[in-house]
Amino acid sequence: MPRHTSEHTGERIAQYRKLRHLTQRELAARAHISYSMLTKVEQGAKPATPAVLAAVARALSVQTVDLTGQPYLTELRQDELDVLIQPIREALDLYDLGADPDVATRPADELHADAEQLCALVRETRIKDAARALPALIAEATTAAHLAPSEKAWQVLASTYRTAYDITTKLGFADLCVVALDRMAWAAERGSDPVLAGVRQYLRSLVYLRSGQYEIGKRLVAVGAHTLGQADSGRVRDVAVGQLHLGAAVLAARSGDGDTAAGHISEATRIAEITGEAARVHWLSFGPTNVAVHRVATLSEQYRYAEAVRAAEQIQMPAEWPASRVAAHLAEVARAQLWIGRSDESLKSLQRARELAPQQMRYHPMVRETVAGLVSARRSTPGTLSGMAHWVGI
Repeated sequence: MPRHTSEHTGERIAQYRKLRHLTQRELAARAHISYSMLTKVEQGAKPATPAVLAAVARALSVQTVDLTGQPYLTELRQDELDVLIQPIREALDLYDLGADPDVATRPADELHADAEQLCALVRETRIKDAARALPALIAEATTAAHLAPSEKAWQVLASTYRTAYDITTKLGFADLCVVALDRMAWAAERGSDPVLAGVRQYLRSLVYLRSGQYEIGKRLVAVGAHTLGQADSGRVRDVAVGQLHLGAAVLAARSGDGDTAAGHISEATRIAEITGEAARVHWLSFGPTNVAVHRVATLSEQYRYAEAVRAAEQIQMPAEWPASRVAAHLAEVARAQLWIGRSDESLKSLQRARELAPQQMRYHPMVRETVAGLVSARRSTPGTLSGMAHWVGI
């Protein structure tokens, strides 16, 4: 089915529903969601939650990206990001060819510093800069690891694959993010790093979270926790374990198990009191702030939007917290604000998210859905909202 940037997710759901010869009531029953919610989503009156998207995608036998319209190729071309995807794809594909004789390598410490810089660029939402530099670093790190195998060399390569996952996920290339995680596992195993391996399972669980396969996601979290049990005790392991609890909390909330979600949040809170803010430890942003942000997310996943907004109002963001994480949180809050009828506040949250992370927010399906909902809720479209809608391709 061709994708049009002017469409919102609700329209795509309606198109696929009609192709399957289903009424709205029949689709709602198959997806185990309310008829009222489905009609609002199809009309664009309310943003489709990730849980609703996943449930409807399963009922229609399509992928969630088919409903969100990702990747957003028109905007990628406008931002000249589309030309950066093929080099990343090729770099991920050439992992097993050994050392490239045409690539000169630097010491492992220098490669490690560059890999860390790419992680920092992504957290600063300088996605284009990171995507431009990534393929060459993957090629150099691959050659270095094959020429002089060492735990550090393989760990550096695993880090570059982690950045490939981050970039392709943010730009909506679901197929490539899965490949990047496979490559990360391959390098982490050779680097004998159980923490990296555990982080990889956490990231993998998020892939299944986005596709609505919650039970598989929970199994991956359990595998990640077991893997981390093999790591040396200390702050680094604690951070990874804490982040696994946050991932498990969202999976539980999305699957309707609020008590289990609360239990994971409680355990993550305990760990965060020990670790403190740890934004740069494997770039997981773990700490008290991330726990608070995930508490908001779990409330939203349970459709407890008023509570989510109240919880968000209590969060004091540290000045050093990554722009990418702040913006993602604001997008979550904006969706909750729209659901409880606070459209003006929702638009302000989106504006702030755009200011902080323009390259990330333009390709965020939740932002697009919330903007579509705001447009539908207004009898007239003020200039600020009209500009926001045009910016995201609505």
